[in-house]
Amino acid sequence: MYTLYIANKNYSSWSLRPWIMMRELELLFEEKLMPFGNGSNWDSFRKFAPAGKVPCLHDGESVMWDSLAIIEYLADRHRGVWPEDAKAKIWARCAAAEMHSGFTNLRSTCPMHVGLRIRLKAISPELQAELDRLNELWCEGLNRFGGPFLAGEKFTAVDAFFAPVVFRIQTYGLSMNTQASAYVKRMLALPTMQQWQTEALREKWREQGHEKAVLAAGDVLEDKRMQP
Repeated sequence: MYTLYIANKNYSSWSLRPWIMMRELELLFEEKLMPFGNGSNWDSFRKFAPAGKVPCLHDGESVMWDSLAIIEYLADRHRGVWPEDAKAKIWARCAAAEMHSGFTNLRSTCPMHVGLRIRLKAISPELQAELDRLNELWCEGLNRFGGPFLAGEKFTAVDAFFAPVVFRIQTYGLSMNTQASAYVKRMLALPTMQQWQTEALREKWREQGHEKAVLAAGDVLEDKRMQP
């Protein structure tokens, strides 16, 4: 059976990607949540991940780190990770790779935080350009492949890669166009997304680095987390 190492569901956007993909495929795996410590996690995370980061997947003696590598490993072994249609698969891989290596202003300005609702102090031109690209990309997939997911009828890896962005849109109240907003609502309604959110809100850990990064972005409107 697989073992998936992740970190705090409240903060860890990278962990969400393989976790939700495996849940959607109904794959059996043992979840091991390793909370972020204050400061470096290098020594503690190196015990299970060569790069000292999460997520990390163990399959017997095989160890895969980095969310994209984990997804590709799963795709070699299970149907449904990527779309079956060749054109949809090409588009989905490109869109997932763009998310994996890009949208740096969105990541830095709007750190992952499931529990808070934040009003941003400002939206820079650079962030707005990335939100415009996000609208464009999502609408392209929905229109080309018919929805309700980005590459067609079924949830695939490209949706998994954008799942953390969906939570960011909710947290920071980011304005999206009508079609993209409908996709956000559809994603947030998924039982797997609901499970991740519920478990994130129950976490009692507070890692100061993540908390400070979020508070630097804007004003807190609401804290939905269970109090420690």
